[in-house]
Formats: sequence, structure tokens, C-alpha cells
Amino acid sequence: MLIRNLFNIALASMALILSGCNGGVLDPKGQIGIDEKNLIIIATVLMLLVVIPVIVMTLYFAWKYRDTQNHEIYAPKWAHSNKIEAVVWAVPIVIVVILGVITWQSTQELDPYKPIEGKGEHLTVEVVSLNWKWLFIYPEQGIATVNELVFPANVPVEYKITSESTMNSFFIPQLGSQIYSMAGMETKLHLIANEPGTFKGFSANYSGAGFTGMKFNAIATPTKADFNQWVEQVKTNANNLTHANYVELAKASENNPVAYYGKVDDGLFHTIVMKYMQAHGDMNKKHHSMDKHQQMSNEYQAMGNHSMPSSHSQGEE
Repeated sequence: MLIRNLFNIALASMALILSGCNGGVLDPKGQIGIDEKNLIIIATVLMLLVVIPVIVMTLYFAWKYRDTQNHEIYAPKWAHSNKIEAVVWAVPIVIVVILGVITWQSTQELDPYKPIEGKGEHLTVEVVSLNWKWLFIYPEQGIATVNELVFPANVPVEYKITSESTMNSFFIPQLGSQIYSMAGMETKLHLIANEPGTFKGFSANYSGAGFTGMKFNAIATPTKADFNQWVEQVKTNANNLTHANYVELAKASENNPVAYYGKVDDGLFHTIVMKYMQAHGDMNKKHHSMDKHQQMSNEYQAMGNHSMPSSHSQGEE
């Protein structure tokens, strides 16, 4: 009876805990998310193979050799057992080896830079983290949005990610991996939604006062036709995202509403990525010019010293 009650309590607790996972990494809606969920479960179960027996034996020995249990044999000078040594060393070694193999395989298969194979041509979305909002540029469609990401279900998406200033982390828990966005750099992420729906996305890296407002909806449309219809609807918007308009958009703002841009200047994402790199290039050119000028100055000085007679020679004359 006691064991049955404990089992019922454990089952109810597990159900209560898992009920809070709705919409998170343990409720995946994309193939990458499913693979990562399986990896988490397998790794957890393997580690519990050690943790649970240790907890059970701790409780069992505490009860078995309690102070009032006078008939149990207590051998304080006992110190070694080959069988126990074999178990306590063999089990962790086997678990570590298995985890190592799984980690190696999953690292290759779930590489965020690796395109998703067998699902057709990828849709490209350029992602820019701003303070404190998300800009999504669709270079093939020539449109852009703020704080709303739309793509067709069952179509792999290649995300090219960068940041305007501070480092952030692009994360849609139900679809899979998160990856950092950094100024002057381009990171990549490949995800897919196995079914239509609206999934929550946000920044998983603290970046200042408006960090909590960096949220967006990732909407997977049922078909490509629905996605194309959405694209055409966005193109009717009169707002254009030019290089000049981007400077205004990049200014810090909190809890930004969704915005649409019917047209985007070509190469805007590349300009954002190279924003700091161009300054670095100009600085290198400046240093190179200064070094060249210094070298020429030294050469002229050496020539002058060589042509000028020394004071010793003048004395002899």
C-alpha cells in the first residue's frame, strides 16, 4: 500500500512538472527540436542510472542500520570489496563512453550551420537584433518585418544572424537551437517547423533595460501559398526600409509593436554586418599610411645624414 501511494504521488508530481513544459523545449514542433528533446531525455536517463540507485541505497542503509536496529551486523573495520569496486568503476565508465558517443554524433548532426537535408530548398531570413527588438529581412522577397517572423511549415529556413550593437541570443524553443547574434559577425542557424502554428521567440541573453520586451511570434503558415499571400500583403505596405530609415529604426526602444516594410534596400544586412569592419579597415589604411610616411621620413633623414660632412671631416679641412 505504501509503495503504491508513493508511486501515485510520483506520477502526479511528474505530470504536474511536465504540464509546465507546454510551449518549451520539451514540446517541440520541428525536427531539430525533436532531436534535441530526445538527446536531453537520453542523457538524463543515463545519468539517472547512477543518481537513482545512490539515492535509494542511501535511504535504505540509513533505515537498515538505524540506531534502534540492534540485530544488524555492524563492521566498522570492513574496508574493501572487489565486487563493489568493479561496479562503482565499471558503471560510470560505460555511461561516460555512451554519452561521449552520443555527444559526438549529435554535435555533427545538430550543427546549427548544417543545412537540413531532404526537405527541399531553404528559405533565407536575415535576422538583426536591435535594442530592443528583432528585425527580419527577407532578401529573396524584398520585404522586412519587426517582431514578427513568418515562414511556411515543412520548409527549412536558413537564418543569417547579426547584431546592431550588444550581443543577444536568437531562440525559438519549440523549433530548436539558440544561437548568439554579435555585432560585426554573421552566425547561422537552420530550423524547420513540422506543422503550422504560432511559436514564441525571444532573446535568451540579457542585453539591457528593454531585454524583457525582445519577444516575437514565429508563425508557420500551413502552405507555401499562404506564405506567398502574406508576402504580397506586406509588399503593399508603403513603408520602405532604406539605409537612412534603418538608422532611425536602430535607435533604442522598448516593447516595439509589429511593423512591416514593403521594400528593403539591397545589401542592407551586409552593411549592418560590415558596419564595424569598415571602420577597422579604414583604421588599418590609416596606420599603413602613417607607417609608410614614417618609413619615407626615416629614409630621407638617412640620406641627409649620409650626404652631410661630419664635424671631424670639417676639422681636417
